Amino acid sequence: MGDDLEDAIRTNAEGPASASDETGGVQQHTLADQIAADRYLEGKAAFKNRRSLGIRTTKLVPHGM
Repeated sequence: MGDDLEDAIRTNAEGPASASDETGGVQQHTLADQIAADRYLEGKAAFKNRRSLGIRTTKLVPHGM
């Protein structure tokens, strides 16, 4: 289901927002919508990659204590 949804979002973002037949007009998605779709898909891809955990916290203990 997740891959199908990602493919659908990618396909919809790449295609036109609306099109008309006899006048020949095509309206593209706004740049803000395309950026939002790209951020969403990149965020999902980053979440799947477990190596990039974001911020790591460690406890530093001086030697001899």
